[in-house]
Amino acid sequence: MTRTPGRSKPQVGRRTVLTAAGAFLLAACGARFDGQRLTITTGSAGAVYNQLGQALAASWAAELGFQPQVLTSAGSGQNLDRLLAGAADVGISAADAAATRAAESGGGRLRALARMHDDYVQLVVPAASTIVRPADLRGRRVSVGPPDSGVRLIADRTLSVLRLSGGADLERHELAIDAAADALSRGEIDAFFWSGGLPTEQVGALARRLPIRVVDLAEVLPVLFQEYEVYQSATLPASPYRLPNAVTTLLVPNLLLVTDRMSDTIAEALTGGVFEAQSALAAANRAARSIDVRSGIETVPILLHPGAQAYYRSAHYTSG
Repeated sequence: MTRTPGRSKPQVGRRTVLTAAGAFLLAACGARFDGQRLTITTGSAGAVYNQLGQALAASWAAELGFQPQVLTSAGSGQNLDRLLAGAADVGISAADAAATRAAESGGGRLRALARMHDDYVQLVVPAASTIVRPADLRGRRVSVGPPDSGVRLIADRTLSVLRLSGGADLERHELAIDAAADALSRGEIDAFFWSGGLPTEQVGALARRLPIRVVDLAEVLPVLFQEYEVYQSATLPASPYRLPNAVTTLLVPNLLLVTDRMSDTIAEALTGGVFEAQSALAAANRAARSIDVRSGIETVPILLHPGAQAYYRSAHYTSG
């Protein structure tokens, strides 16, 4: 998959990674938290956030002794609400939603443990649809995702670029991914926006019962890059959903977040646990194959938690 940054990515210096044996020893010598409760807010049941949250919970329970509770949610917005309200300890959010919340009153308490997988914005239509460009959404029935979700944020921003944000421009539906896929298959909507890792189970299941296309978003990317520095360009390949061809779309990093209320000791242990669980995460969803300790620190615009910083210092050193 080809990724082209909309803006230059920050330089983090050259790092040398400890051997796998060394990393294992670090984890083995670390603290345990037997019986301590941990609430993780994720996403829709069966979608990527939820799959990865479940895998993290299982690994943190086995390796660190936590007793995790995994919550489903509407997505990034609700996860951020729960974190800031103290209703969850850990959550996954798209970087654009986190950046918006961090700029608001109270949102400055957000801290990152790691950059996770990247989301691909997917504007899905039936293969036989006459919608071939984003501008063709005018007058159509389009699901923009539920309120308080990451997909809703990027859908609204994309439609604003197209000057299609008004109620008279298109018929807006606010469906979660399961309902959107079902509505498209029944002909009740003409298109839906989704932002998720590849593959997303619900989109893959839809493609097995209805030939689909993903609309190329290249024409709206320059304006989005100019306004929002967190976005990048990426090629969405044909293979995950049996598409007719690869398309250019928007890539949105995902961040594993906590708040500054979390202790440094717990944050350091959880961060290390992410990378110890990498194979389990990849088994839960192939999108997690991109999770890597080298890129884990790239959480701009959200500051790393001091405990996460301590983990990365223990796992890397900068030279030259």
